[in-house]
Amino acid sequence: MNVLLLGSGGREHALAWKLAQSPNLTKLFASPGNPGIAEHAEIVEIKDGDHRGTIDFCLKNSIELVVIGPEAPLVDGLADNLRTMGFPVFGPDKEAAQLEGSKGFTKDLCAEAGIPTARYARFTSAEAALPGLKEFGLPVVIKADGLAAGKGVIIAETAEAATEAVEGMFDGDFGKAGAEIVIEEFLEGEEASFFALVDGETVLPFGSAQDHKRVGEGDTGLNTGGMGAYSPAPILDDATTKRVMAEIVQPTVETLARRGTPYNGVLFAGLMLTESGPQLIEYNVRFGDPECQVLMMRLEDDLLALMAATAEGRLAELGAPKLASQSAMTVVMAAKGYPGTPETGGKIGGIDKAEAQGAKIFHAGTSEDDGQLVASGGRVLNVTALGDTLQAARDGAYAAIEKIDFADGFFRGDIGWRELERS
Repeated sequence: MNVLLLGSGGREHALAWKLAQSPNLTKLFASPGNPGIAEHAEIVEIKDGDHRGTIDFCLKNSIELVVIGPEAPLVDGLADNLRTMGFPVFGPDKEAAQLEGSKGFTKDLCAEAGIPTARYARFTSAEAALPGLKEFGLPVVIKADGLAAGKGVIIAETAEAATEAVEGMFDGDFGKAGAEIVIEEFLEGEEASFFALVDGETVLPFGSAQDHKRVGEGDTGLNTGGMGAYSPAPILDDATTKRVMAEIVQPTVETLARRGTPYNGVLFAGLMLTESGPQLIEYNVRFGDPECQVLMMRLEDDLLALMAATAEGRLAELGAPKLASQSAMTVVMAAKGYPGTPETGGKIGGIDKAEAQGAKIFHAGTSEDDGQLVASGGRVLNVTALGDTLQAARDGAYAAIEKIDFADGFFRGDIGWRELERS
């Protein structure tokens, strides 16, 4: 099977690594890719956002499956255009992708389907939103409605901070994403991530994880795209997982199907586990990053077979994906300055030595300069290890980090701290 993978981050490197292990793979192409992905795929140049160019490439290279890694092309409707031309796609159409493309869309769907989530209100101007803040206590959650690279959420502890957040969003702090905002009540509990494969009708659970969004140790500092993750998340036990499927995921899939916009791909539910049960924080319409990396480390089934069955509406023929009982952890090595303006161009060495420790290093923001691996983004490497326990996985990841030479990088030293304290 000829496959085209779109994307360039650590998530896509993990997907390429796993797809390359499939006996059903004939040729894997990737665009725009990165040096890590290039170890598993032929890198090709397709201009970002060029739907016609993507279709032409698929026609010329007999592509039998397109895997869209990031959210932006999905929200832009690339999957719709590819399907119109007869290409199977792993990823939802534009309308279903609004689950991530619009926070308000998701909240309204939750209200329609009776899905447990925080009380909310939508606003299109600061003049309307500022009085609306009075309807919510403190702390209060303020979200940019559109795509903001995982950074468009502010938890305001004071009335002054809430006012500043609202005004900042409408003043363009998050670009077009903040043209509309959602204000939510603050939920008490612990966050966890749940994943499921969906082919329009059939839903199969695909494991759990916990991410670490804050840049600083002890979950302090600014929000990031994610500084590390581990899987599975023990707090998502079997009973809670059944509730998530029955009360959140299944009603979402059924509502979209009833609307005539069935969902296809992986559905990523960001959850808050409260005293009254799991509640939906938000949806993502693709694998999380860095959650994908730990899920791929644990996956024992053929990823290509799973994705093809999803794209072709054949999930009912399969059982739930098999994941190893072991734990996986990934630690993000980021460039200094992240999540602000990262220092790019820093030299990176020691990858081979790190992988000799038994870890897998996924490239997230790297490029090559005269044969030298250098940093080209904020999150640069995902150092990932598998272990019989979470502590063993943690030890493996941090031992590998010790072998990496990246003077311009930094990382959190406490990934998994809550679960390790519990255990």
